[in-house]
Amino acid sequence: MKFKNFLIITSIFLIFSGCQTIKEKSDAVAEKENKKYGQFVGKNANDLKIELGNPTEDYVNEVGNEVFIYKTKKYGIPCERKFEINKNNIIESFTSSGCI
Repeated sequence: MKFKNFLIITSIFLIFSGCQTIKEKSDAVAEKENKKYGQFVGKNANDLKIELGNPTEDYVNEVGNEVFIYKTKKYGIPCERKFEINKNNIIESFTSSGCI
C-alpha cells in the first residue's frame, strides 16, 4: 500500500514539474517574440515591410488605423503577428498568437 501511494505522489510531482517546464519555455519564447517584434513599435511601417515583406492580410480597423497581419506556420502550428499602424504610418502596437 505504501509503494502504491509513493508511485501516485511521484507521478503527480513529475506531471506538475513537467508542466512548469513547458510553461517556462513557452514564456521565454513569448518574451523573445515580443522583444524582437516589439522594437518596431514607434517606427515607420516601411521599416516593417523591409524586414518582414508584405503582410499576408491588411485591413482598416474601427478607429481608422491600418492593421498588418503576418501569418506563418511552424511545426504545423499557425502563428499570427498583428501590427497596428496609425494614419501617420507609425506602428502603434504589436500582438502575436500561436508563435513558437
